[in-house]
Amino acid sequence: MSEVLRVSGLTKQFGERRALDNVSFSLPEGAFLSVFGPNGAGKTTLLRILSTVARPSAGSARVLGFDLQKEPDQVRSRIGLISHEPMLYPDLSAHQNLMLFANLYGVRNAEGRVMELLEAVGLKHRRLDVVRGFSRGMTQRLAIARALLHDPQLVFLDEPYAGLDPHAVAVFDQLIDQVRAGRTFVMVSHDLEKGYGMCTHELLLSKGRVTSFAPKEELSFDAFSDLYAQTVGRGVS
Repeated sequence: MSEVLRVSGLTKQFGERRALDNVSFSLPEGAFLSVFGPNGAGKTTLLRILSTVARPSAGSARVLGFDLQKEPDQVRSRIGLISHEPMLYPDLSAHQNLMLFANLYGVRNAEGRVMELLEAVGLKHRRLDVVRGFSRGMTQRLAIARALLHDPQLVFLDEPYAGLDPHAVAVFDQLIDQVRAGRTFVMVSHDLEKGYGMCTHELLLSKGRVTSFAPKEELSFDAFSDLYAQTVGRGVS
C-alpha cells in the first residue's frame, strides 16, 4: 500500500507560541485519519499546512509523493478541502460557483462534471439560485461538490459538521460514503464518537504535540476516550 502522507518534525511557531511542535506520522493510501484534540491543540494549523494554506516554521511533509514546500502546485492540484467555511461566492449561483472552480482547476468537460456533481449532492434543481439563499446544509453540500470537482486523491475536512442540523449531517454522511472509495481523507473533529466511527487511523494532538497516533484496530473507542480524558485532565491541553 502506497504512502499518501509523510510528516516529519512539522513545527509552526506564532511568536512565542508553538502551535505545532515536532509532529511526525505517516498515512497509507485509502486511509481515513481523524485528528482530535482540545481547542488550541494545533489541529486546524496542521490541516492548513498540509493543504498548502499555511507554511511550517520547521520540518517537512510529503503529500502524495510531492514535497509540500517545494512542489505546492503539484499538491494543490491533487487535494480537496472541505471546511466549516464553504469557500463559495454567495452572490453567484450554485452552477456559476462550480463552473468558476472547474475552470480554475482546468477540469475537462467542465459543464458535464458540474452537472454530474450538482446531481450527486441533490442541488441540480437549485443550480441557478444564488448561494446566499441556501441553508447551511445546502451550502455544505455545494462545498463538497466544489472540493471534488477535480477528482482529488486526498481530501481534507476541517470540522465539516459544524452548524449542521441532524438531517444535513445524515446527507453529508451519505455523500462522504459515496466518494470514499479510492480516496484518502484527513478530518479534524471535536466529536470523538463520530470522528472515531469514521476513521481508520486516529491522531490526538495536545499543545501541538502528538499524544497518540495509531490504526483504529489497535485502540478501542473506550480506551481512546480514556486517553483523551487523561490527556486533558493532566493539563496538557
